[in-house]
Amino acid sequence: MSKRNATAKWNGTLKAGAGTMNFSDYSGPYTFASRFEEGKGTNPEELIGAAHAGCYSMFLAALIAEEGLTPESVETTATVHLDKDDVGPVISTIELDSQVKCEGLSEEKFNELAAAAKEKCPVSRLVAAADIRLNAKLV
Repeated sequence: MSKRNATAKWNGTLKAGAGTMNFSDYSGPYTFASRFEEGKGTNPEELIGAAHAGCYSMFLAALIAEEGLTPESVETTATVHLDKDDVGPVISTIELDSQVKCEGLSEEKFNELAAAAKEKCPVSRLVAAADIRLNAKLV
């Protein structure tokens, strides 16, 4: 199987410092404000959301293809909730909102495959401690 690399460098204190995240063709800043407020830049939770949305979409497309169908599109948005518990910041919930276009796929089979993809995609398995909520629609 494959291995992927990403790097992050942080300079300074939590609130006054700043950092850069790098992977593939992406290099971008992150700060206290981009993570805990509404500042410019990215944050780990946003990147986890992108990874989860991408993983779920690909996994669902694979399951649909195993049924002998070809999905026109699988578009997923992941909303990652960063909350706080007695230990500190925690990702408590991830909402997956997905819309699928696929001719010939029944609503019943779609619901079965969408639920299976939520449980089995590698990123869902990684973040299983969070409450993963799925809202999937066949359009």
